[in-house]
Amino acid sequence: MTSETSSQAHWITDPAELDRWLLKHAGEPLALDTEFERVSTFYPIPGLVQVGAGDGLYLIDPDVAAASNQFRQVLADPDTPKLLYAMSEDLELFRHWLDIRPAGVLDLQIGVALAGAGFSVGYARIVETLFNQSLDKSATRSDWLKRPLSAAQQAYALEDIRYLAPLYDWVCEQLQAKGLMKALAEESTRFADDLYQQDDPASHYLRLRGGWALDERRQQVLQRITQWREQECRDRDRPRNRVLPDAVLIALAERLPRNKAELQSVKDMPAVVVRRFGDRLLSLIQGNGESIDAFTRIRPPLTREQQKQYKQLKQVFHTIAEANAVPIELLAPRKRLENLVQSRQIQAGPLQEGWRAALIAPVSDKIEAILNP
Repeated sequence: MTSETSSQAHWITDPAELDRWLLKHAGEPLALDTEFERVSTFYPIPGLVQVGAGDGLYLIDPDVAAASNQFRQVLADPDTPKLLYAMSEDLELFRHWLDIRPAGVLDLQIGVALAGAGFSVGYARIVETLFNQSLDKSATRSDWLKRPLSAAQQAYALEDIRYLAPLYDWVCEQLQAKGLMKALAEESTRFADDLYQQDDPASHYLRLRGGWALDERRQQVLQRITQWREQECRDRDRPRNRVLPDAVLIALAERLPRNKAELQSVKDMPAVVVRRFGDRLLSLIQGNGESIDAFTRIRPPLTREQQKQYKQLKQVFHTIAEANAVPIELLAPRKRLENLVQSRQIQAGPLQEGWRAALIAPVSDKIEAILNP
């Protein structure tokens, strides 16, 4: 059943009622947000779900949302647009809490950037700019696990989804005029896919800064011990630095300790880790029968010559970005541009796919000339 608090916040308190409400709005864009806690855990802990469509905005306790079959189906349905803003943490929550990778997601922060209103603009700022409404953000860091929620918390949670539908309408209008209507869905899907790939414990070593300087053997060690650390964090639900910091992983791979005494001598190596996991770490470092999952060398920084090419390419992409009122950070993210310089393969690369292809096609010859002079 739905209930209403004195602060005029509407709650859906029964999974069957949530099912019926979602079926009533089947196929309609669903405004969606979450609140959660994450202080001393690896995984975020759900505190609240906010949804909106057609006839109103609603707050839902996590246990009610989790018990709703229709809610799970809607999240996974690629034909039901889910309207979110800066969605990375929401997607991570759904992935680990409900074991669902939401499909049909539209990140309106990306939409705002494509519309030419700025890159990585905060929700409160764009709401104030477009709708002349100032949002109270004082409840952002409050305790979302306690019950009952305060009136201020409920009001804050509702404001987080109140403007998603009108913002979506505005974004669509702007993108239609720019011929970029498909770009929002494409880029949101790409962003979500990148997040899911980063969740793979076997590839997390690629994200460790400084690991590129290790030789191939040591990078393989780094992959094994980083994969162990990632799985240990998941099993114990502990943050990475509470298990083993990145810098210690790199030091272990660099020094290749042969016994527990050498393990303990590594700077900032926790004694408790040596006591509990020393034998396991030594086995991983020595590679005793350990398999390697799809090893790829960590990309090094650009050479001096590559830095020169990078600057030339960035100027080309900057011109394209300005001409189409799209932030260069979105059109050609730094990591993708660096990968392009190192691979020298513009035709097969991600910068030549989807919505970017039409924008880049007129200067593809110029890009090719820079990459392969």
